[in-house]
Amino acid sequence: MTHQYELMVILTPEIDERTVAPTLDKFLKVITNDGGSIDKVDIWGKRRLAYEIQKKSEGIYAVVNFTATSEATQELDRQLKLNESIMRTKVLRAEEAQAMVAAEAKRSEEKAARKSAKVAKA
Repeated sequence: MTHQYELMVILTPEIDERTVAPTLDKFLKVITNDGGSIDKVDIWGKRRLAYEIQKKSEGIYAVVNFTATSEATQELDRQLKLNESIMRTKVLRAEEAQAMVAAEAKRSEEKAARKSAKVAKA
């Protein structure tokens, strides 16, 4: 059974940004060889990290949306973690990612409502 997933990868800033896509394609062959499909690859480029990872303050971000089996997804994550140029990975099922975004939006709306009620009271 296949599901939709979202993968976020942070690569070391030392690698050339032009080599990010070919590097990711090498790993994404795990998905395509298993019968899955790569829906979208979005390379954000070099960004500042919220905190240092491996004594680095920047990383190259990439987000990949794909459809695959859970076994292929686990193998992809395993191979990514073994590579030294990959600093962090995070794989989420698309439904979970959408639910997290919706929950955060609801929480911020409630916070804004409490703040406006507090201001109106004063």
